[in-house]
Amino acid sequence: MRLGARVVIAGTHSGVGKTTVATGLMAALRRRGLAVASAKVGPDFIDPGYHQLATGRVGRNLDSFLCGPEAVPSIAAKAAAGAELLVVEGVMGLFDGLGSTPTASTAEVASLLDAPVVLVVDASSMSTSVRALLDGYHHHLERNFDRGVSGVILNRVGSDTHEALLKEALSGSGVPVLGVLRRD
Repeated sequence: MRLGARVVIAGTHSGVGKTTVATGLMAALRRRGLAVASAKVGPDFIDPGYHQLATGRVGRNLDSFLCGPEAVPSIAAKAAAGAELLVVEGVMGLFDGLGSTPTASTAEVASLLDAPVVLVVDASSMSTSVRALLDGYHHHLERNFDRGVSGVILNRVGSDTHEALLKEALSGSGVPVLGVLRRD
């Protein structure tokens, strides 16, 4: 079974808004008429329930520790069967895996799926420091998993001025700002 279009929604850490962004994206694309499938990195049973509400399809779990890395692409392909896009929600922070290893991390799963990574950043307490944060994630992913961050979504942005500061800081980074979500 061949795996079609896919994207991984990752975060800098737990609580950054991955579930909100991933589930919202799934629902928005479904409302536009796309057949959207979902998966969650790790052995999670709560988030796939949200995904099912958003997509109308059963979500799958992608866990390289429990299933082995060789099984992840075929499980993802099964999840994506009949869909135009597979949205994969990451677990914890992008590089957080089994102990201090990349095993079962979102970065590893993205690499196994050869999928672009969209990074969700909680920008609530920063402005220009967002560039250093993004550069670090982008270059670490590039150096260790042969891919960089494909786009960033800024979450918990406080105002138009805050948004402008963040976007200015990220201009020239080579990573596009794909979306901005306000605190409310």
